This record gives sequence, structure tokens and C-alpha cells, in this order.
Amino acid sequence: MTTNALVIGKFYPPHAGHRLLIETAAAGADHAYVLVQGSRFETLTATQRADWLTEEFDGANVTIVPVRNDCPEDYASDEIWTAQLENMRWALKAHGVEKIDAVYTSESYGDRLAAAFNAVHVLVDLARATHPISGTMCREELTGNWQHLVPAARRGLAVRVIVVGAESTGTTTLSEDLRAHYRQQFPELADVPEYGRYYTYELLEALQLRNPDATVADLVWTDTDFGIIANRQNTLEQAAAEAAPLVIADTDALATTLWERYYLGDGSYGAYDAQAHLPRRDVYLLTDHNGVDFEDDGWREGEHRRPEMTEWFKETLTDEGHSWILVTGSPERRVATATAVIDAMLAQQNTFTSPAWQSRTVLEVAA
Repeated sequence: MTTNALVIGKFYPPHAGHRLLIETAAAGADHAYVLVQGSRFETLTATQRADWLTEEFDGANVTIVPVRNDCPEDYASDEIWTAQLENMRWALKAHGVEKIDAVYTSESYGDRLAAAFNAVHVLVDLARATHPISGTMCREELTGNWQHLVPAARRGLAVRVIVVGAESTGTTTLSEDLRAHYRQQFPELADVPEYGRYYTYELLEALQLRNPDATVADLVWTDTDFGIIANRQNTLEQAAAEAAPLVIADTDALATTLWERYYLGDGSYGAYDAQAHLPRRDVYLLTDHNGVDFEDDGWREGEHRRPEMTEWFKETLTDEGHSWILVTGSPERRVATATAVIDAMLAQQNTFTSPAWQSRTVLEVAA
């Protein structure tokens, strides 16, 4: 086994082929150093890509190093090779690495790169037979190649739309309408329901085993309950992001903190840890209570507090710095408002910029 292994790449974005390369290097060395080279001309920063790979290899003998590299690519130029190599050497030196024993690549330039480090070259799946995927393919068809991305990259790239609002203001209706609309484009789009409602059912069912006459009004809530609900919302949302490029969630952990405040007052913080680990958001859709009849389904109890709750959402979303849109009007108008912004965000998600000298990886198609 060698001592230090080196892997370089753009990882734009990180996919299963990259994971195989890094796993192979980590298995063949005491420690693998991965240089994530990002350019100012690219949509995703080197730090973003490095963070995803760090999450993917958490606990392994792997160090992920983001490197800013705006140097042109020109494999025929000795001068450009020198510039690129010095960028790599000093990125390694900054992490205390003076000697590289093996260079792992899936590229034809691997021999020359390894020779520059006085290291052996280990070629890994040059033909991409194990994982027939490339960064070029992911950038050009993100949706079709979603499952090839490493899970952390999927969680980081997914467009996240969170629908929130007071009781009986149409949050579930809007969520369901949007999911039905976008499942035509994303068949794997997952449900992210309001877990608190199902948790309430379970609590009441347990209570009725002891007291058959108990109703929802007899439930006694604790901060622990809201912590469980909030953490479960995060889990459901993250799983949905891994499944499809779009997440439409019917509430979230932030909303759970407001419901905890509603039931237990300002001094209860059971859901706040989950809120502190809230995944990245793109937009909140806040359903307005105005013009929406209150439907008492036997589980609701807050018609008179709907205006207050709506203001709580506006205040909290603003204070936390989130993008939010108040959706009003008919169900059709609400869907139209939502799809306008979601379509724009999806178009932005599928736009990857690259410098003019960026090479494209084209995989050979077997006859």
C-alpha cells in the first residue's frame, strides 16, 4: 500500500464515477488527497463540490481540498502544464503534503501527471465501463442522470419548494396540485407530507387505548414531540431530494417551531435543533388565510388564530432571510403563481456555465 494518493478533477458535479475513483485511491493508500479544481467561470464553486464530497467520504481516509483554478486547459502546452502543476503542488503543501506516491485517474493524461509527481499512475476505468457517466453528461442532462450523482450532490442541487401556512389555508391542496403537475416531468418526485398530522394520529390512538373517549383536545404536547416531528420533516425532505431534482414539501422544521410556539408558548424549543440543521431552501410558498373558508375536519382548532399565525410566518421567514411568496386567490391562481417561479428555478438549476477552453468528456457507445 502506498502512503499518499492524489486524485484531481473538477467534479462538476460529483457523480458515481468520481466516487469509484476516490474509493479506489482510498483503498490503495494510507491517505487519499482529492483536489477539487473550480473555476470562476463555472456555476458551482469548488467549495460547494468539495463540501458534497466531504460529506460523501465522511470518516474515510480521504481529505477533500477545494482549489481555485482559473488557469486555461491546454494539454499540448508545457507552460500550461507547469502552471497547473504548481497550482496542485501548493494546494497540497498548504495541507502539509510534500510527497505523493500514487496518482489515480480515469484520464489519458494520467501517466504524465504521475510522472510530474514522481509517482506511479493507477488508471481506474478509463472506458467508464463500471459507471457510464461523465460530468459533461450530468451537466447536459441533469434530470436524466440524477441518480448518477452522489447523494450529497443531489441534496445540494435539488430545487426545494416549501409550502407553509396557518390551519386550513390550502397548504396541502397546493402541495398536492404542484406535485401532480410536476410528476409529468419528474416521475420520481416524492411526497413530503406534514408529518405532524400523522404523529397526531398516533398520539391520539395511543391515548384512546387508555381512554376510549379521548379526543384531539385531550392530547398533551411536549417539546420532545415537536423535536421528533421537526427531525422527521428534515429526513423526509432529504430523501425526496435524493429521489428527484425537485422537492415540494408540505411544511418543514421551521414551520414546526411555530406550531410548537402555538401550542407550548415562547419558552419551548424542542424543534429548534432541527431548524438549526435545516437543509438549503429555494423558496417558501405561504398560503394566505384570506378568501379561504375554514374547514373543521375534527383535528383543527385554530380558525380564530389564522391571521395571527399567518403574520408569524411572514415575520419568521423575513427574519431568517428566506425567500417567500404569499400565494393568494383561487387554487388555479395559486398554482400559476407557484409554477411560474418553480419553472424559472428549474431552468436555472439546469444551466451549467464553463470556460471556453473546457473540454467535453464523450463516452464511446458500444456497438
